Amino acid sequence: MVVLAAEPTYVLVDTAVVGHLGRTELGALALGGAVLTVAAWLGTVFAYGTTARAARRFGAGQRAAAVAEGVQGSWLALAAGLVIVLVLQVGGPPLTRLMAGGEAGVAEAAADWLRVASLGVPGLLLATVGNGWMRGVQDTRRPLFFVLGACGLSALLCPLLVYPFGLGLVGSAVANAVAQTVSGVLFARALFSEKVSLRPDPAVLWQQVVLGRDLVVRGAAMQGAFLGATTVAAGFGAAALGGHQIALQLWMFTALAQDAVAIAAQSLVGAELGGGRVAGAKAVARRVAGVGLVTGFAFAAVIGAGAPFLPQLFSPDPLVHAQAWTAWPWFAAMQPAAGVVFALDGVLLGAGDAVFLRNLTIAAALGAYLPGALVARWLDLGLGGVWAALTLFILVRLVAMLWRVRSGRWAVVGASR
Repeated sequence: MVVLAAEPTYVLVDTAVVGHLGRTELGALALGGAVLTVAAWLGTVFAYGTTARAARRFGAGQRAAAVAEGVQGSWLALAAGLVIVLVLQVGGPPLTRLMAGGEAGVAEAAADWLRVASLGVPGLLLATVGNGWMRGVQDTRRPLFFVLGACGLSALLCPLLVYPFGLGLVGSAVANAVAQTVSGVLFARALFSEKVSLRPDPAVLWQQVVLGRDLVVRGAAMQGAFLGATTVAAGFGAAALGGHQIALQLWMFTALAQDAVAIAAQSLVGAELGGGRVAGAKAVARRVAGVGLVTGFAFAAVIGAGAPFLPQLFSPDPLVHAQAWTAWPWFAAMQPAAGVVFALDGVLLGAGDAVFLRNLTIAAALGAYLPGALVARWLDLGLGGVWAALTLFILVRLVAMLWRVRSGRWAVVGASR
């Protein structure tokens, strides 16, 4: 939980620091951050695939083979990170202009932020894959220190670079890039210390690519929903975009904190199925669903109680506060359902049930979120309409995942799937 909460906690600090620069800078961070979140999501996809495969190997008593999954995942992560840097250096400005609509100042500032922040993407992806294989072999202590160290460095650098050093919004991007690179180096060193072959293995790489393909498509549909939400919010003006940034980053914080349950489920379910223990895997599924529900209600209570003052921590602008409050009821109400969805995500990811997750996420994004967002824009429902559509996206996934887990079709045993 500490590892997962560290990154969104830093993003909240970043939002608070930048928010006091002004409405334009906060909106620019929302746009640039939304684009970079897609890169972070790609790293999470690699991590999930690596965790599932490594956990099955580990459960079958094959630790060296489990670590080898991390080596191949790291090669994929490094290659993807370098490609993303090149794409964002060239395509960042037109992308932010497209997302910002008529807000030219926001688009220009977002492009400047993105050019610098994107340099940390290779390190970010290496770190997420490193987390993946280490979770697979149930080593959660070292990632704790690696992630806390990098995020602590970033949280220290951000306010210093933004204000005393006078870099403004770009100072936030520099802090991001430095911390992510340091994190990637730390996880790479952990891989070197395992004394396994670091050569690319085409057979294992291909198996990871096949699994990653389904997870990438699933994640693309999910990220498309959130990127679309930011784009629709931008159409309602800079204040709405700032309010959306506050609510979204708090939502990401709660999501990743609750994902601690999912990550535990992923590692434990993979190990149980790798060892041929179906009953144990199903018992994990039942327990984590219950924990997800309880944590969801707890977050809903905290979010509801914090409505009067939480938005004010991130911006002094009353118009931004007002916009954030329109999203707040939906933000709080979705938490219990989201808690169960995140938990069951971990169960099915640990089982390697990627095809089902891919198809479900596409269906929920295209059949629930997209129509809802279009209606919100067409009827001028504002930020509340955007967040109502995101809530529907969560509910559709909840119903389908409960059915899938109950069916038992996901519980396939063996050292690989």
